[in-house]
Amino acid sequence: MRGLVRWWRGVIGADAYERYLESHHRRGHTHAPMGEREFWRAKVDAQERNPQGRCC
Repeated sequence: MRGLVRWWRGVIGADAYERYLESHHRRGHTHAPMGEREFWRAKVDAQERNPQGRCC
């Protein structure tokens, strides 16, 4: 069941912040990562500036 939940979160993009944190840590950045609210605001802003074909 956990695998299914994890897969579904990946499909709908709900795991984007966790992936960002993992990437931030893996790349060895010296600055603190964005907070979750700041991350989602930046993601939405980027999507609005550069719209791409989406299903919804």
